[in-house]
Amino acid sequence: GRISAMMLRYLYLLCSSWPRLIELAYWPTMQMILWGLISNFYITTSDWLSQAAGVLIAAVLLWDVLFRSQIGVSMVFFEEIYSRNLGHLFVSPLRLYELIAALLGVSLVRTLLGVGIAALLAIPLYAFSIFDLGLPLLAFFTNLLVMGWSVGLLVAALVLRYGLGAESFAWVAIFALAPVSGIYYPIDSLPDMLQPIALALPSSHIFEGMRAVMFEHSFNFEFFWNAVSLNVMFLTIAVLVFARVFNTARRHGLLLNIGE
Repeated sequence: GRISAMMLRYLYLLCSSWPRLIELAYWPTMQMILWGLISNFYITTSDWLSQAAGVLIAAVLLWDVLFRSQIGVSMVFFEEIYSRNLGHLFVSPLRLYELIAALLGVSLVRTLLGVGIAALLAIPLYAFSIFDLGLPLLAFFTNLLVMGWSVGLLVAALVLRYGLGAESFAWVAIFALAPVSGIYYPIDSLPDMLQPIALALPSSHIFEGMRAVMFEHSFNFEFFWNAVSLNVMFLTIAVLVFARVFNTARRHGLLLNIGE
């Protein structure tokens, strides 16, 4: 019941602000349009891309799942800090795991809304539907969502520890992983020194799996299970780090003046 109440609170806040609603769909839609135009260009000039029309659109939509899920956790938590409301929440019976569950739940809703609109618009604009990927799309979406949650919780822990001066990590952290995630190119095209880093990220296995489905028309279970195992590890670490930092902040009375 408390988890539902917290999610309802965040959803009321979202629905009461039209700029927030527009922002959910703005960036995924703009990126979909931009990369759709780039994809249309490369299809006519590249044999590699012509094998799978829409591969860049699929990549950018899946990338935005990762970005939206991360920013959904971070920004909702930041709003509690901006309003200096963390102290008030935790004089209630609310438990920490319930707050985490609510943050992840609202992140899911925001991601579905934002990326879903862009995915639907890609159908009439570019005659490409990412839903044609079928069940593998669910595997890709879930893994990228969980990875975004892990990064979001770690960013929230940084802000809780160092104050709002660290909130820029919400925008920097996920984009720092983009070059080694193999979003638009295979991992083996990276320099040798970066390939081990790429293989340590769930996202690189997901995008490799996406290309296997689009080019080879087969679902690679090795990529899938690699991503799942890495996500379980990263999410566990993120929850433990967030809980440790949060409990430290509560013991030192930082929840009431974290923005200072």
